[in-house]
This record gives sequence, C-alpha cells and structure tokens, in this order.
Amino acid sequence: MKQIYTKTGDQGETSLRNGVRVPKDDVRIETNGEIDHLNALLGVVRSMMPPQAESRVFIENIQRTLMTIMSHVATPEGLTNPRELHCKELTSRMEEAIDKGRTGGGFVIPGDGSTCSAVIHLARTQTRTVERRLWSLRRQYAVDEEILVMMNRLSDYLFILANETL
Repeated sequence: MKQIYTKTGDQGETSLRNGVRVPKDDVRIETNGEIDHLNALLGVVRSMMPPQAESRVFIENIQRTLMTIMSHVATPEGLTNPRELHCKELTSRMEEAIDKGRTGGGFVIPGDGSTCSAVIHLARTQTRTVERRLWSLRRQYAVDEEILVMMNRLSDYLFILANETL
C-alpha cells in the first residue's frame, strides 16, 4: 500500500470502484461498512478457534467471500465486477452444517457458554444487520440473489456454530 490516507474523503465523499465519488453515507458505503464489521467479528471468532479446526478454515473462506461481496457492492451500475462470487458453494456447505447441527430448540442467551460462542453470536447478529442493509441496497441497486441467500444462511450457520462451541 503506497499511502494510508489520501485526504480525498475529508469533505464527506468517498470512492466506489473505478473512482466514482459518492457521499460517505451512500447506501453502498453503509452496506460495505456493515459487511466490514462482520468480517472483523469473524476474524475475532477465527482467532479464538484451534488452528486445526475445520470451521476455522471455513470461516476464513466466508471472510474472503465477504471481501468479494464488498467489491460487488462498490461496483457502480453499468460496470461489471470481474471477481467471481462463491456464494452458492458456501451456502451449500452451510446448509450441510446446519442440517447436521444440534440445537436445543428456541432462543439461547449468548454468554452461557464460552467466550468464543458469545462472539459467534455477536457475529450472527451483525450478519442480520448486513442482511437488512443488503435488502435496503436492493431497493436502489441490483444485488445478486446469491449474496442475499448466503447472508440469510450465514446467520443460521453461526447460530449452529455458536451452540456447538459452548
């Protein structure tokens, strides 16, 4: 990275992909901020897992896909994003884990288990926020259906993962 700050956002604007300038509170920027927050929470979750845990590798794959989703969200209308989404594959793997997962039925109180479980629940609630922002975004701009389905499934997967991590 050449330079951390550019001073180009000091007046309340930022850039989408290809340099298109938009207000910092543009729905695309807000959505990406929520996805970035989710990605950071998943990083905390991953750092708390044993290095050999299969779910740790899977969480990293989800994080990488979230970064790709962010690039799609930041692609101005009329332009094509060359980065391939892998949402269908991840959604399928999450559905398998959800189907195998155990639940006690009903709601749980985060914090009744391990710290890692509590942080997974925090990531789960952030996933719901991301999902809502993506639906808001969809009212104004095209959002790939794969992204919406994956985000819905991700919160379910994180619920199962949190319960398994108690």
